[in-house]
Amino acid sequence: MEQGFVYAVNAADVPDDEPLGVEIDGRQVAIYRIDEEYFATENVCPHQYALMSEGYLEDGCIECPLHQARFDVRTGAAQCGPVDRGLRVYRVALEAGAVLVELGDAA
Repeated sequence: MEQGFVYAVNAADVPDDEPLGVEIDGRQVAIYRIDEEYFATENVCPHQYALMSEGYLEDGCIECPLHQARFDVRTGAAQCGPVDRGLRVYRVALEAGAVLVELGDAA
């Protein structure tokens, strides 16, 4: 396993173009698969408590289910909505069919 990375989920369990919420070491993380690439962000909207994994994923952006704030899952940058910061993103690696996430410093 790559140093600093922890197991998140089996890659086959991540649906294409739908977010998946997981808990890793007590943190809520959303995992995304877009065109066979995997991404990870914090799973809680920075505006108000809503799970991003319950939102709508389209064109590489996740939309918060509560107030429709949108974020780029690759960078975490806010695209629109009532937010004052982006989502924290985490580095992702694939190993032996597993999605690994680096929870240390945000990417």
